[in-house]
Amino acid sequence: MFVNNYPNHHDVKVFYWERILPQRVTTESFLYGEKHASPVRHALTFSLYLSLFFFLCIHSPVKSQDTQFSQFYAAPLHLAPSFAGSSGGSRLVLNYRNQWPQIPGTFVAYSFSFDHYFPRYRSGLGVILFRDQAGSGNLALTRGGLNYSYNFRITPNWTVRPGIQFVYEQRTIDFFRLIFEDQIAPDGSIGPSNSMVNPIERISYFDAASSVIAYSENMWGGIAIANMMMPNQSMTSDEISRIPIRTSIFGGYRINYGGAFADQEAESLSFAMHYKNQGKFNQFDIGTYWTKNPVFIGLIYRGIPVFNNPANGFLNNDALIFMGGVRTENLRIGYSYDFTISRLVNNTGGAHEISIIYEFNQQIPRGGRQRPPLWGM
Repeated sequence: MFVNNYPNHHDVKVFYWERILPQRVTTESFLYGEKHASPVRHALTFSLYLSLFFFLCIHSPVKSQDTQFSQFYAAPLHLAPSFAGSSGGSRLVLNYRNQWPQIPGTFVAYSFSFDHYFPRYRSGLGVILFRDQAGSGNLALTRGGLNYSYNFRITPNWTVRPGIQFVYEQRTIDFFRLIFEDQIAPDGSIGPSNSMVNPIERISYFDAASSVIAYSENMWGGIAIANMMMPNQSMTSDEISRIPIRTSIFGGYRINYGGAFADQEAESLSFAMHYKNQGKFNQFDIGTYWTKNPVFIGLIYRGIPVFNNPANGFLNNDALIFMGGVRTENLRIGYSYDFTISRLVNNTGGAHEISIIYEFNQQIPRGGRQRPPLWGM
């Protein structure tokens, strides 16, 4: 969903929190509560604010942002089409994300993918199904995509894997479940609204993405470009709102140690980063993972503090992400929690995320040079 995981979308926040809210209700009173406000007023006010937020996203020049998973390497085809077939065999992946559960009409995303590697053709094929549902207006995005990748060596130790993705997307919304400012009467009753002009409850379009990754036995890096066709996502017939191109840069390094003796279990420490840019918005994740079979744990920081904007009071410190899980030879199950460290810390409930990866029919052994060193992350 848009603005979902992007902590530093200042234009949206400033416009929404400081200009749209009525003069009698300040930003601080909404975030932390008014001592003398009634529960009914709080409920109506919050419904209004949430509806205005969706109105801005679908009816104004504000550009929407794509959903991102905190366990980004556990959602390989969502991250980059180059990961199609990267397991060296067949792979099933399930991802679930529940963001801001304390807010009514929470933001929930689901992803399912399957991919397979064909060693004879040095190629990988994959399909991905994704759904993102947001808010009380059931603003939803459903996506189906086909991924292809090809790998080749550029040196004895380095492999390059370009990839491409073609997707079909559909956006829907239930306008009748939204509440706008002109609907709320002085007595608290809800009336009809004239805020929407020529609404469209369902739009569909095609899009494409491409990527390339390079990796050795313990190091990797890549770039992915999504929304290459910049389709129009406007939910009104008299507006044009194109999805901005999203650029992702990711990479990491793994250190293996232990396991020198028969009674020792091998361990690894990995460092990973993921930077994203879409329109005016940026996001940066950096962290580390420790793995010792069958357990792995990780800690990731999300934010870009060097771009703080103290003039508006919005700092680019978004979240600390705690994750952990178990893995076997073919199965990996992970859980992560986004602990909010921005000024919304007491109002959102963070985010919960679950990932399940199952590999089978493996034709390339783990650690083979045709596989990126990401298993267990």
